[in-house]
Amino acid sequence: MQLNPHYAELNESYLFSTIAHKVADYQKAHPDADIIRLGIGDVTLPLAASVTRAMHDAVEEQAHKETFHGYIPSEQGYGFLREAIRDYYADHGVTLDLSEIFISDGAKSDLGNLLDLFSQDNTVLVPDPVYPVYVDDNVMAGRKILYLPANAENNFLPMPDAAPHADIVYLCSPNNPTGATYTVEQLKAWVRWAKQNDALILFDAAYECFVTEPGLARSIYEVEGAKEVAVEVCSFSKIAGFTGTRCGYTVVPQDIRQGNLSLNKMWLRRQTTKFNGVAYVVQRGAAAVFTPEGMREIRENLDYYRKNAAVIAQALDEMGIWYCGGKNSPYIWLRCPNQMDSWAFFDWLLENANVVGTPGEGFGACGQGYFRLTAFGDADRTKEAAQRIKAALAKL
Repeated sequence: MQLNPHYAELNESYLFSTIAHKVADYQKAHPDADIIRLGIGDVTLPLAASVTRAMHDAVEEQAHKETFHGYIPSEQGYGFLREAIRDYYADHGVTLDLSEIFISDGAKSDLGNLLDLFSQDNTVLVPDPVYPVYVDDNVMAGRKILYLPANAENNFLPMPDAAPHADIVYLCSPNNPTGATYTVEQLKAWVRWAKQNDALILFDAAYECFVTEPGLARSIYEVEGAKEVAVEVCSFSKIAGFTGTRCGYTVVPQDIRQGNLSLNKMWLRRQTTKFNGVAYVVQRGAAAVFTPEGMREIRENLDYYRKNAAVIAQALDEMGIWYCGGKNSPYIWLRCPNQMDSWAFFDWLLENANVVGTPGEGFGACGQGYFRLTAFGDADRTKEAAQRIKAALAKL
C-alpha cells in the first residue's frame, strides 16, 4: 500500500474547522458569552413552503407500489428538474440543451469531481483570495497551482491581462469571499483568454441568485462563445437554502472538445460509474423552487438576507470601515481596522463583541488584513451583532 503523499501538503485543518475549534475553546472558557456567528455561509431560514410540500408529496409517492421510484433512470437527474433548470436559464437569455445539465448533491462535490476528467499535468490558476476548496482539490491531486492576486486595486476582480498561462482557471462570481461580481463585459475578456490559451474555465455561479444590478453576469453563458470553454457549477444551497438537503447542478456544454474527446460525454461516463444520483424526494423539492409560487417564496428569503447585508453595511459605513460586497452577494468583505491581521481581528472581535466572522487570510495570502461577514444569519441577531461591532469599534 502507498498513500497519496500530496495530502501532507494540505493545511492541517480546513479553514472552517479551525474557526469552529477556536470558538468552542472560547465558549468553554466563557460559558456565559452570547456568541453571534456571522462566519460560515450557512443559511438560517427554513425551506420554502412549496419546496417542503413537494417533498412531502414525493415521500408519499415512495410509500405506494404504484408511484414508488427506485434507481434514477438517468445519472444526469430526472427530466422534470433538468427542464426546470433549462427554463430558468432561458429566463435570463441563456439557451441550454437538456443533455448539458447534470444534477448533483452540491457544487462542492462537482468542483472536486470534475478534476477526474483532466490530466494531473494541467496547471491550475486560481484568484487569491479564493474559496479554499479550489486549492485543496488540486493540492490533493498534485497539480501545479498558480495564483492571480485579487485586491482593492483591481476591485477584487482580477482580469486576464495579468494572468499567466494556465490550463484550468477557477472563476467565482459573485465571489466567495469578497462579494465582488464580474460584469458580462469583463467575462468576455476571460472567454477570449481561455480560447487563446486553450484553457478551460470552471465557473462557480453558486451565488448568482443575489445579483440584482444590471450589467452584472448571472451565468458565464451570457457571453457568446463561453460554451466552448466554460463549465458552470451551481447549487440550490444559496438560492433555496438546501445546505442541509444537498442538491446542485453542473452545466457541461456539448461544444467543449479536444480531438475525439467530448468533455460532456466524459462527464456522463464518469457520473454513470461513480454516482447514483440525487434522491427523488430531493429532486422534487428542487424542481418546486422554479414554480411561480416557489420563486416568489425564494425571493422573499433572498430579500431577508439582503436586508441583513444592508444592516451590516450601514454599521460599517457609520464607523468608517472600508468594505465591498453585500449588494449582489450575501458576504461583506471588510478591511480590518488599525491594520490588524485577519486572525488578530478574529480574536479581537470574538473577545470584544462576541461576534464570529471569517479571517480573510484563510482564503489566501491576498486576504491578509481583510475579514468576511455573512448576511445569512437571523435578522434580529444580525442587528444585535451590528450594534456590538459598532460599540467595539468605537472603543478601539
